[in-house]
Amino acid sequence: MNVVLGIDGGGTRTRASIVSGERVLAHGENGSIKRLRVGAEAAETNLRSLLKEVYAQAGVTGVQAASCGVASATMPGVHEWITDVFRDFAVERSEVVGDQVIALDAAFHGGPGILQIAGTGSNTIGRAPDGSGESAGGWSSRLGDEGSGYWIGVNSVRRALHAYDREQPTRILEKVGEIWATPKLDDLVNLGDSSPGPDFAALGPAISQLAEAGDPVALAVLNQAAADLVDFVLLVRAKLRRRHQIEAEVPVAWTGGVIEKMRIVREAFFAGLHAAAPQMPVAREGVVPLDGALWRARRLADSADLLPR
Repeated sequence: MNVVLGIDGGGTRTRASIVSGERVLAHGENGSIKRLRVGAEAAETNLRSLLKEVYAQAGVTGVQAASCGVASATMPGVHEWITDVFRDFAVERSEVVGDQVIALDAAFHGGPGILQIAGTGSNTIGRAPDGSGESAGGWSSRLGDEGSGYWIGVNSVRRALHAYDREQPTRILEKVGEIWATPKLDDLVNLGDSSPGPDFAALGPAISQLAEAGDPVALAVLNQAAADLVDFVLLVRAKLRRRHQIEAEVPVAWTGGVIEKMRIVREAFFAGLHAAAPQMPVAREGVVPLDGALWRARRLADSADLLPR
């Protein structure tokens, strides 16, 4: 039975599992391996530490195959440095793909479907029956990622500052000041405008709590986030139908803490999709991207078994 490794390198944390067949030998979590977020040195340190942990848990010195899904996988050098680390850990066959790829395969195992990712960042991808893809959004935290945790944090502060100018009620600046330890508004603005700046995505739970309590600005931000996520799914659906002559509805899956943990966003997301496309199947539970990495790693190992020796 092949022993394989799956890695989900998200924007905030990295998860890894080693399995043999359906038996989980090890599972661990560590910090992000996204270079753009934590830097090259920290990313490599996090990956090596995580691999040491799961290898020790599993009692192995190598694996037959590994699949790593990581944000910004197409950035120069990313594939190379992860592959080099894999060599040091005696990985026989490996691949490095986008985190959206493993999430899509976790949901559909190579089949057609639409996946909405809404975590620290956001992205919407679809796959046609012939394997070709379509996408919308996912243009990075600075240029897009509407509906993501980062977008919610940034736009909550922006709209709260506009509300402050207009003397409209909101507790967002007060709450953010507590989280950032910035008692004065000038301090909050200076920190928020600094580079690399605070973790805006980490504001999400507080914004969600304020929205649940009726804060009008927080509520408007979450409703806009849900509307943007719905629009992205419908845009990918339209591309699949127009460009690939798909008449039947394509199923929709989702992953990420914004939809999973923010009730207001989740309910508005489901309601918006149902109103626009009542017959479109939408998963009620989120997918686990790591499952897709393990599925892909098993396929890598199986294909190696078929090669002549």
